[in-house]
Amino acid sequence: MPSAPQAGQNRQLRVEHLGLIDYEAAWAYQEQLLAATVARKTRNRFAAEAGSVAEPTANVLLLCQHPHVYTLGKSGKPEHLLLNAAQLLQHGATYHRINRGGDITYHGPGQLVGYPILDLDNFFTDIHRYLRVLEEAVIRTLAEYDLPAGRIAGLTGVWLGYEDGAANPRKICALGVKCSRWVTMHGFAFNINTDLSYFGHIVPCGIPDKAVTSLQQELGRVVPLPEVEEKLLRHLAILLDATLTS
Repeated sequence: MPSAPQAGQNRQLRVEHLGLIDYEAAWAYQEQLLAATVARKTRNRFAAEAGSVAEPTANVLLLCQHPHVYTLGKSGKPEHLLLNAAQLLQHGATYHRINRGGDITYHGPGQLVGYPILDLDNFFTDIHRYLRVLEEAVIRTLAEYDLPAGRIAGLTGVWLGYEDGAANPRKICALGVKCSRWVTMHGFAFNINTDLSYFGHIVPCGIPDKAVTSLQQELGRVVPLPEVEEKLLRHLAILLDATLTS
């Protein structure tokens, strides 16, 4: 269970819907929000030393989709992208090396991407617990569609067929984050109506022996993204003991 807010903690979470946005533009906006939060934390530290009142830091969740793009995390291997520059162009996709954890993944239309820019000092200062919260929100959302999902030991993300000995483990949500002075960025990519053929051009998350799936593939129908967003936001607010604002 989430702990009760302590003095000075801000548990409001502002949700911004960015729509279909270029990856680099969303990345730059994340960096801008993170820098502003870190700057406020620095000012607050000096204010506390001077006996002044500190200003609460903001928590923002960006929800969006991207045009076709592959991103490689700091610990990833470039050879896990199986396309050259000309082939990327043929598929209408771009490629970026970025500053999150994890290996390579794909973003594209029909995928629900979330970038929480949270000051974890407002919640709990535990990055592993934070990752588990993001996973749990997705797991609870999938349960509302009667899809049992869970975790595979040693592998970040949310999986169907996750049980020991399951014949067909398949990832439905990938996670990769960065944390600076307990302020987070990057986040999760939840496959809803995603064109899964694009995953065939990479070694997804550097894992060669497991499949990727989507909510559409599992249910056999297109699922409205706003419907999934509503469920996911509700569970995330409960798990963080946060109040959603817009």
